[in-house]
Amino acid sequence: MKTLLFISLFITSLFCVAENTSLQSFSSAKKKLEREIYLVEQERLTLYCKAAFDDNKNITPPLGFESPKHKKRSTRVEWEHVVPAENFGRNFNEWRAGHEQCVNSKGKAYKGRRCAEKINLEYRYMQADMYNIYPAIGSVNAGRSNYNFVMLGNMENSFGSCEFKIANKKAEPPEPSRGMIARAYLYMDSTYANYSMSRQQRQLMNAWHNSHPVEPWECERTERIKAIQGNENKVVQESCQAAGF
Repeated sequence: MKTLLFISLFITSLFCVAENTSLQSFSSAKKKLEREIYLVEQERLTLYCKAAFDDNKNITPPLGFESPKHKKRSTRVEWEHVVPAENFGRNFNEWRAGHEQCVNSKGKAYKGRRCAEKINLEYRYMQADMYNIYPAIGSVNAGRSNYNFVMLGNMENSFGSCEFKIANKKAEPPEPSRGMIARAYLYMDSTYANYSMSRQQRQLMNAWHNSHPVEPWECERTERIKAIQGNENKVVQESCQAAGF
């Protein structure tokens, strides 16, 4: 009986280690990324457009970058969930239906992100998981919204020289960002019970993962996050080991 209890506790502990169980504040996670992960100039580049940003979150847009909408956000870096918060959040009942404690000062019930964040600890851990958070130009973050990534084919870029495309509530990211995007999706899918990719999404992310291998900065970023957050990202770590980084 004691042996079975030990095995059960051991398996449970392994499962817990796989997830983020240390950070539950999205705001704190963003500050840690700014101050403890992206440390020097050559690391401070946005995921999609490779725009430089400084320690005050000011963006230097790449030559030819255009922002037809959300222009005020085009000069500031924002921290984006690669797997959008809504895409995993809607799997929580508090997001879909609310909760008896989700009532504002005027007595009106609310639901969605605000309610899930208030009530559900697992949601807060997922929302604050730094492996899924990357810097983006604010206007690109706004344009991408919660759209799934797909291959859109031959169409004009939505942000000038930045090869990010948006159409029909779908988005296609620039090629250099696809490997990191894929590994963020694969990590979230393999780590959290409350998120699962569709078959088509998994096929695309596996294809991007295989065709866009890890580079040293992605491996270094992962190690820094591991040291702060505590849990491993085996998707990236195993890829880094195979690549010799």
